[in-house]
Amino acid sequence: MVYRVYVEKRPELASEADALKNDIRSFLRIGSLERLRIVNRYDAEGISRELFDTAVRTVFSEPQSDEVYYDLSPLENAHIIAVEYLPGQFDQRADSAAQCIQIISRSDRPSIKTAKLYALYGDLSEEDLNKTEKYLINPVESRRASLDTFDTLISAYPVPDKVRILEGFRDMDDSAAEKIMSEFSLAMDREDLRVCRDYFRKEGRDPTVTELKMLDTYWSDHCRHTTFNTIIDRVDFSDGLLRGAYDEYLAIREKLGRTKPQCLMDMGTIAAKLLKSDGRLAGLDESDEINACTVKIKADIDGSEEDWLLLFKNETHNHPTEIEPFGGAATCIGGAIRDPLSGRSYVYAAMRITGAADPLKPVSETLPGKLPQRKLVTTAAAGYSSYGNQIGLATGLVDELYHDGYAAK
Repeated sequence: MVYRVYVEKRPELASEADALKNDIRSFLRIGSLERLRIVNRYDAEGISRELFDTAVRTVFSEPQSDEVYYDLSPLENAHIIAVEYLPGQFDQRADSAAQCIQIISRSDRPSIKTAKLYALYGDLSEEDLNKTEKYLINPVESRRASLDTFDTLISAYPVPDKVRILEGFRDMDDSAAEKIMSEFSLAMDREDLRVCRDYFRKEGRDPTVTELKMLDTYWSDHCRHTTFNTIIDRVDFSDGLLRGAYDEYLAIREKLGRTKPQCLMDMGTIAAKLLKSDGRLAGLDESDEINACTVKIKADIDGSEEDWLLLFKNETHNHPTEIEPFGGAATCIGGAIRDPLSGRSYVYAAMRITGAADPLKPVSETLPGKLPQRKLVTTAAAGYSSYGNQIGLATGLVDELYHDGYAAK
């Protein structure tokens, strides 16, 4: 038996819905939107009706702040857009609810599925609804959900008898490479694909889809930092201060005898190399694997001086945040926490410094295939704060830089 309930914030507490309505009216320029409501839908399987009723009052809703429905009659005359996560995406709301119900029942964990319903009111055209749906749904992580009820929440996925082999991959020409890049939505570029082709040509076999996808994942900007490791051949400056900083960087490279190609990664790490060369990093703790910058310090512990290690960690997540802002920003702070923890340290503070194009640009000026900057920066901020709040991490500095010149390019 699958039980369903709808939960909505009381009107005076519906700040999320009010903010989204204002966004749609001002950012999407849909002035005919008169009202917007957000309703969370929960489906539960594997529990009794009695336990479900208990969960409605204690897990799915808070009586003092939420209204509860068991059908869609309270949303009549509304245009409803229901959104759910794609299969395989982590549904944090569903997982948390399932864990809470298991604590109450002290039995097996139930199956929970959620969706978010957006109820729009007003004289909205088909174009208005399509624009709104496109703004609400990031196809990388979510999709439009059905309003129908479920017979079961258990999903059955066919298991292939064998993994597909990309026949002819090792002999492909450039036109075939373009087709493969398009068919599998690869992040790697043509040169990367040629390297793969040449490798499997030497192996004397064609790769499986799994092998190609694994390479594509590990060669993405997120894992390989292709943006930061892109070779810089020539730089032009219109700003004298930046020109001076770049000349100083070149002078440091010459002093250190650096022969590796210039790149942003080298610019970002060369200062530490200079300090070490000058003997000014005596307190640096070095090991075979360095996940975070570790500095030896003397700490005053209850009036007694002790040897301690102070760790600093920065994390860049341009690629995942660009395509999946909430999860990308969450895994950014997650990585910054994880690496010091691997050194048996306690993480107690963070800062967030981000950059983006102008978030005030109208959605009509968004590049094809890209998320609007406003959607990106606001959702990324929500993802970062969500992860940090869950583990109680204080963020002492939040600084966002919006580069209008970059946005115009």
